Amino acid sequence: MDNKKSNSSTFSQNGNQSKGKSTNASMQHSQLMKLFEDELKDIYWAEKALTKAIPKMVKKATSEKLIAALTSHLAETENQIVRLENVFASMGKKATAIKCEAMDGLITEAGEIMEECETGAMCDAGIISAAQKVEHYEIATYGTLRQFAETLGLTEAAKLLEATLEEEKAADAKLTVVAVSAVNVEASEEEA
Repeated sequence: MDNKKSNSSTFSQNGNQSKGKSTNASMQHSQLMKLFEDELKDIYWAEKALTKAIPKMVKKATSEKLIAALTSHLAETENQIVRLENVFASMGKKATAIKCEAMDGLITEAGEIMEECETGAMCDAGIISAAQKVEHYEIATYGTLRQFAETLGLTEAAKLLEATLEEEKAADAKLTVVAVSAVNVEASEEEA
C-alpha cells in the first residue's frame, strides 16, 4: 500500500475500517469487489465440474500412485467447494456458479487425451499432463483471489483461499513426483 493510501484509510485485522476517509462499504461496491465475486463464481463452477471429471481420470488411470493422487485430490476438491461456500458466506453472499470457460476447455482437453491414448503408462502420462494444466490454472486463480481478498480487507476469505492455494500447489507437486518417479519413464519405453 502506498503512503498516500495508508494515510487515508487504515484497516484492522478483520477488514473493518478503523479510521480514514474510505469506508468498508465503498470497498464492498468497488470494481475490484465485482471482479472478485465474478472470479469466485467462476472457480466455484470449475471445482464442481472437477468433481465429475476427476473420477473419469481415476477410472482411466492404471498407475496405483496416480490413482491415489487423483482420489486424494478429489476429496480435497470436495472440501474446496465447501471452503468456497464459506468464502461467499463470509461476504454475506449466496454461493453461485458461472460457467468457467477455461476449466471447461481443460476438462474437454483431458477427455480427448484419454480417448486418444492407449490404456497404460502413455494414458497415465496424458492424464498427469491434463491434471497439471488444471492445477496450474487453479494455482493462478486462487493466488489472484487471495490477493484480491487481502486488498479488499476480507481477512477470513483470504485465509480460506490461502488454504486452497496451498492444497493446489501440493497436488501439483504430487503429480510431478508420480510422473517423474515412474509414469514418464514407463511411457517413454512404450512403442508408438
